[in-house]
Amino acid sequence: MFCKSPSLSSTYSYSYLSDTFMEPTNLLLLGILNLHFVSVLCRENGPDDVTIKILYCGVCHSDLHSAKNEWGFTRYPLVPGHEIVGLVIKTGTNVQKFKVGERVGVGVIVGSCKSCEICQQDLENYCRKVVFTYNSISHDGTMTYGGYSDNIVVDQRYVLSIPENLPSDAAAPLLCAGITVYSPMKYYGMTEPNKHLGVAGLGGLGHVAVKFGKAFGLKVTVISTSQKKEAEAINKLGADSFLVSSDPEKMKAAVGTMDFIIDTIATVHPLASLISLLKMNGKLITVGLPDKPLELPIFPLVLGRKLVGGSDIGGMKETQEMLDFCGKHNITADIELIRMNDINAAMERLARSDVRYRFVIDVANSLSSP
Repeated sequence: MFCKSPSLSSTYSYSYLSDTFMEPTNLLLLGILNLHFVSVLCRENGPDDVTIKILYCGVCHSDLHSAKNEWGFTRYPLVPGHEIVGLVIKTGTNVQKFKVGERVGVGVIVGSCKSCEICQQDLENYCRKVVFTYNSISHDGTMTYGGYSDNIVVDQRYVLSIPENLPSDAAAPLLCAGITVYSPMKYYGMTEPNKHLGVAGLGGLGHVAVKFGKAFGLKVTVISTSQKKEAEAINKLGADSFLVSSDPEKMKAAVGTMDFIIDTIATVHPLASLISLLKMNGKLITVGLPDKPLELPIFPLVLGRKLVGGSDIGGMKETQEMLDFCGKHNITADIELIRMNDINAAMERLARSDVRYRFVIDVANSLSSP
C-alpha cells in the first residue's frame, strides 16, 4: 500500500514504514514483512537542530530485528534506518558547525541527557536517557522515525561530518556497522600491530572489522561456517587466513592461536569453540545481538585468564574519529544498492544472510522517480 499526502509539506516525511506486526498473528509466525510508503509528521527544526535531506540509508540487521519485533520492544508504526547520509537543508540559529548544502551523517542515536557523567565523557550511547534514531521516544515525547525516509531533523550534537573522499552510499553503513566494531577494537586494545585478530561472522559488521584490522596492522583470520566465503575474505577484503568453524580438525589446529576475537554473529551460536581459539589473556568481544541468550562456559575463562566483553556502538566523538580514520585509510563498506520498493525483498535476503555485505537504500532517487 502506498500512501502520500495530497499536500505534502516540509513538516512531513515521506517514509517507508512497518506496521505489519501490530496484530502479530500468522504473519509473525511466517516472518512476512510488509513495509510500505506513508507520510509521517516530522518535528520542527529548533535552534539546535539540523534538517537533513536523506540521500542514502543502510539496512542494518537491527532494522530486521525491529521490524519483526524479535527483541520484544518495537513500537509500531516503525520507520527503521540508522545509517544515514544526506545533505543539510536547514539549520537552527545556534548551529555553527554545519551549513546548508553540507554532506553529513546520522547514526544510531539522536539524543541523550547531555549532562550526566557518561555524556560528559562523550559516551552518549551509554546514557540512561539515550534516544535512538528510530523506535524511541524523544525528550519532547514524540516518536523517532529513522532513515527509510526523505528527511530527518536532528540535534546538531548527533550529526557527523563525512570525509570528502568517501562516497555517500558506501559510507552510510559505517555509521552503525563501522562504529560497532571500531569502538571495541579501540577500547579493548585490539589495535596492536602484528597481534592476531579473529573475526567471527563475515557480514555487514564482520567485513568492516576485517578492513579495520588490516588498517591497524593486525593479522586477521575470518571465522565462518561457510567455506564459500574464503576466497572473497582473503582476495577481496584482505584477510590473512580463513577458518571454517564447522570443521573440527581445523578448529582443533587453531586452538590457542588468537589474541582477540570480535564476534559479530547476530544469531544464537556456541561461544565455547570461539573461546578455545584464544591465547591466555585473550579477549572475546561480542557485538552481535541474538534474540536469545548465549551459553557462556566459565572454566575456559578461569583456566586461561580470558575475558568476554561487549560493546554498543560509540559516542559522537569516537564515531567522528572512526569516520576520519576511514577517510585516512579509504575504508568503506561493500554494498548492494537498492531502491525503496526493494526493501521487503532485501529484508528477506538479509534474514538468509544473502547480501555482500550491506544493503543501502538509494533514498533520494527512489523518491524523486515516479
